[in-house]
Amino acid sequence: MTGLALRAELPQARAQSACAHCGESLRGLSGDATFCCSGCASAHAIIAAAGLGSFYRKLEETRAHRPLPLDTDFAGFAQEVGPGLFSLDLLIDGLDCAACVWLIESLLARNPAIVVARVNLSTRRLALRWRGTANAANEHASLVAALGYRPAPYRALAAAARDDAETSEMVRCLAVAGFAAANVMLLSVAIWSGHDGSMGDATRTLFHWLSAAVALPAVAYAGRPFFRSAWRALRAGRSNMDVPISVGVILASAVSLHETWIGAEHAFFDSAITLLFFLLVGRTLDRRARGRARRTVQAMLALSAGSAHVVKPDGTTEARRIDNLAPGDVLLVAAGDRLGADGRVIEGHSALDASLITGESLPLAAMPGTSVVAGMLNLGAPLRVKVTASGERTVLAEIVRLIEAAEHGRSRFVALVDRVARAYAPVVHLTALFAFLGWIVLGGLAWDQALVIATAVLIITCPCALALAVPAVQVVATTRLMKSGVLLLSPTALERLAHIDHVVFDKTGTLTLGRPELVDPPDRATVTLAAGIAASSRHPLAKALQRAAPEAATVEGVTEHPGLGLEWGRTRLGSAKFCGVADAPQDGRSELWLARPDHRPMRFAFADRLRPGAATVIANLKHRGLRVELLSGDRAHAVARIAGECGIADWRAEVSPADKAEHLAELARTGRRVLMVGDGLNDAPALATAHASISPATASEAAQNAADAIFQGESLDAVLEILAVARSAERAMRQNLALALLYNLAAVPLAIAGIVTPLIAAIAMSSSSLLVIGNALRLGSRRSDS
Repeated sequence: MTGLALRAELPQARAQSACAHCGESLRGLSGDATFCCSGCASAHAIIAAAGLGSFYRKLEETRAHRPLPLDTDFAGFAQEVGPGLFSLDLLIDGLDCAACVWLIESLLARNPAIVVARVNLSTRRLALRWRGTANAANEHASLVAALGYRPAPYRALAAAARDDAETSEMVRCLAVAGFAAANVMLLSVAIWSGHDGSMGDATRTLFHWLSAAVALPAVAYAGRPFFRSAWRALRAGRSNMDVPISVGVILASAVSLHETWIGAEHAFFDSAITLLFFLLVGRTLDRRARGRARRTVQAMLALSAGSAHVVKPDGTTEARRIDNLAPGDVLLVAAGDRLGADGRVIEGHSALDASLITGESLPLAAMPGTSVVAGMLNLGAPLRVKVTASGERTVLAEIVRLIEAAEHGRSRFVALVDRVARAYAPVVHLTALFAFLGWIVLGGLAWDQALVIATAVLIITCPCALALAVPAVQVVATTRLMKSGVLLLSPTALERLAHIDHVVFDKTGTLTLGRPELVDPPDRATVTLAAGIAASSRHPLAKALQRAAPEAATVEGVTEHPGLGLEWGRTRLGSAKFCGVADAPQDGRSELWLARPDHRPMRFAFADRLRPGAATVIANLKHRGLRVELLSGDRAHAVARIAGECGIADWRAEVSPADKAEHLAELARTGRRVLMVGDGLNDAPALATAHASISPATASEAAQNAADAIFQGESLDAVLEILAVARSAERAMRQNLALALLYNLAAVPLAIAGIVTPLIAAIAMSSSSLLVIGNALRLGSRRSDS
């Protein structure tokens, strides 16, 4: 099986005709194109305008005179992947947003020795590839450390544990902020209602102190994720999104405490804690969404976790950790064991479940000389396998790398919110500073009154409405789809699904039900006899025969011949050759034969049935103007039969996981926006590479984690429903973004003019959030576009 020989090289970042900023290929763009997208053009301009080159030189000079101590010798983790070419994967602690990714990649790209520098925000993994020596790894790691981040050797499971701990802390902060915000708002309502003179000054001051007692400890606790991130950035001499957030929260709390101390009429504790609560909601949802890539990696690493039985030269066996296996080791793979390394069978005959790797529902016959890969499950007799590749060089590890590379590529879609967020920190800081100084110098106000106006500017420019513009629609659309049996896994899925123009289906388990069924059976007595014999086997066709005659009693005394069939006395059930059949029909169907004395051989044909309504769904997709294609790792005759039944003219068979991902990447380079619908581990790289992806609920865990949506039931009608809701949701998102931007354009000048107090700013900020939420709720009550 040629598809098993996966050794796809990662794309080079400095190919000819490449983007001048990120190195991506410019194929498919105009001949005079210099950048692959507007984001890279903007970033390149920022480097030139902001003097990022000078910043890089300053960092280099600082490291030369005062080297940063590293906890680890990273040279020992560098791997030579070519002559003079080394690679290293680092876990970057402190990575919070797309701006962090941009900063690290941009600065590392200034080093001419570095060939690839890619940061995956989902897994916080920095993939480095450079020319030189292994010792240069410490130089590259120290540059990252000089930016205020903490690099460490990337170990997927350790990274997952750390990320889980940070997610748990984020949820605790969210709970504290929500509890405090609710209670402080109750106190604030009482204070607001007393502005008509019904509340005395002493009572109002008491309520302010009660608000302070609740809000200040909550701000100190719930604001830690933002405060830590801001402190790391400032210590490294840079800024990020968390700096203005931290400044605004601290200023609002400090001004409120000062106003309460002097017995003033207004305090703004509710503004500070409510601001934190809204921001934590968005940050928590974003972190949970970005954890999908990590879960995909974990699911596949679990397939190769544990130990294997290694045959020593004296013939005895020892248990050895899979990550300690080396080429040349001989493994003893018992029935029911999963292969932990790639290799070649040197002894034994059996059947292997290769569905996780190839997508093929039928088992692979294994005999001396057969190439096998990590992740395959031994269904029959014991095998001895000589290891040819282990650890990071296995096909399974290659699939992990393909998925992570695809997840990184998907994160490069720069949404409007991200583009606005890049300029948010400096613009807000300067606006608040100018308001503060302007009112002191030109307006003649005291510093504390000018500080109140500056705080109002910081609060009213909080991008809560902008941050909720998309998530609010996602919540409503997700609820609507859940009622139809669809679960959305990605926060950006709806936006991408709305622009699909090409749909690629897998065959086994996607267009079909993924299990062989007996078709055109012979007489019932013959089926019952064969099912009784088949009960002694774990072969998928034997199980299908048992499902066809569940009343059949298990026959005793059956002998199984791995890779051939079953024998009961003089009766045989198995392949045509095993049963002595020389002229078996060549109709592309899977088959078992029953050979008995004094009876002609009987054939049991099996087929993987189409999902209900599959052909109708394909026809509807074509009617909407979408191109439909079928990619499968199955045999050509089986794929051709299913394609004909569905009405799909464009199909390919025996396609490896890497080839699927590469085909989808090529479609993307030609401008196509591809939806991938698949269910197997072999589909996971393609699901992650596609513009959007969907899996059935029966899919493997790795496929579900790589997909953007999962649908329940056997019908493919859910694909049509998802695309329809996505179009309506995309329109609602655009409306919400427009509302949020109009709010900021109208409110900021009022805050600078001193017309808006921090209290009114908090109310306006919350009202804008309610406005976009109300618009999103309309999506749940109207009919989607067809």
